[in-house]
This record gives sequence, C-alpha cells and structure tokens, in this order.
Amino acid sequence: MAPIQRIRPEGLVSSPAFSHVAVVPPSATTIYIGGQNAVDASGRLIGEGDAAIQSAHALDNAETALQAAGASLGDVIQWNVLFVEGADLAAGYGTIASRLASDEPPLVTAAFVAGLGVPGALVEISAVAAIERD
Repeated sequence: MAPIQRIRPEGLVSSPAFSHVAVVPPSATTIYIGGQNAVDASGRLIGEGDAAIQSAHALDNAETALQAAGASLGDVIQWNVLFVEGADLAAGYGTIASRLASDEPPLVTAAFVAGLGVPGALVEISAVAAIERD
C-alpha cells in the first residue's frame, strides 16, 4: 500500500507550517469536514469579537468532526481557514498554528472574506483528511 505523501518541493518556499502538495493513494479513505465556526452544541457563538478564542473553538469543532469519522488533526491533508475582513489574523491563526504543525504539515489555504454564515463569526475552518487503510 502506498503511503499518503505531503511534499514540499525544492524551488518553493519551505515552511514547517505547510506543505505544497499532497498525494493520497486510492487505498486511503478520504474525509471531508465542512466549515466549522466557533459555536457550541446549541449553536451559540463563543468568543464574540475575539479571533483567537473563535479560532481555537472552531478548530476544536473540526477536531470533534474528524474524531467522529475516525480521524485526527494529524490525518488532515488540507485546511481551509477563512477570516472575516478586519479580524486579527495574527491572533486567530497564531492560536491554531501550533496545533496544525507537524513533521509533514498539511496544505493550508487562508483567505479574508466579507462575512460568514454565522452572524458574528470571525473564522471558519474546513478540512480534507485521509486515513491509510490497513
């Protein structure tokens, strides 16, 4: 069975925080995690106005979703992180970056957007994970 590969090619910026390419073999199970905001189980927004608190809670929610599918943060191939324009990127991304880093870091896309579906939400995190089958 071929392993999942995360590649940081020569000629592209090298960062411990992200890879540039991921190759998932056909033998792996792919898991898609929809956008997670900083809401609790009742749908109440946590950390209103605070990008760091919201980022941490959104990542916690993504981790809960991953676990429900039998995966972990380390199985994530691609993170997509959306911040509302004007949110404190350093505080928000800084809060979650250490939890995303690894020897083979995932791919990461981050963008500013005009707004999100949850009123008051400053961040939304989605992911694609893959698990090698035995």
